[in-house]
Amino acid sequence: MNKMLDYLKENQRRIIMSFVGVIIVGMSVGFVKTGALGVDPFTSLVTGLDELLPLEYGIVYIIVNAVMLIFSLLTDKHNIGIATFINLFFLGYITQFTLGILSQFIHDPSIVVRIICLLIGIFILCLGCSMYITADLGVSTYDAISIVMANKWKLGKFKYMRICTDVACVICGCVLFVIAGNPIRSIPTMAGVGTIITAFFMGPLIEFFNDNVSSKMLGKK
Repeated sequence: MNKMLDYLKENQRRIIMSFVGVIIVGMSVGFVKTGALGVDPFTSLVTGLDELLPLEYGIVYIIVNAVMLIFSLLTDKHNIGIATFINLFFLGYITQFTLGILSQFIHDPSIVVRIICLLIGIFILCLGCSMYITADLGVSTYDAISIVMANKWKLGKFKYMRICTDVACVICGCVLFVIAGNPIRSIPTMAGVGTIITAFFMGPLIEFFNDNVSSKMLGKK
């Protein structure tokens, strides 16, 4: 018991950063989906599966992350921690809750409102990811893939590995979306300009927040 209290006290700031980071990411997806100009790459994959499977979004999110958790267990357990399981079990439902709240205030949004929602979503998405990655108490199972590729397999810098995994998710998500019976013309609502922005700039933006915001929260130089 004392060891647990000591651990919580010693890592208090990191734990708070992990919790807040995951909550922010869940909220960000709600904003991006409300904008309907294309979700982030990983969400596009989950959305494609959600369209194909007769399950609610939160359950599909857990299933996809559970599969990716196996990857982390086999490659680098260091990436698994408190934040990993918070993300695994709660992020999908945080997104659903945020969507429910936003839908009460935003009805048939104009293109300007949609763009604002998209920009807010992308900004806080990168900030949230940066916070729980820097806290180093576990990252999302999806983030772990590009981290392993960059830090353990040495295939390239994190930002470039993130671009590779993001592009792969977008392609898979679009294919699943169409296979589920949706018309090709509807793809931009799921994989559109917002998806392109996050696919190519999310890695660099997370790295920017790592260096200029999250590291400073932990007192790092």
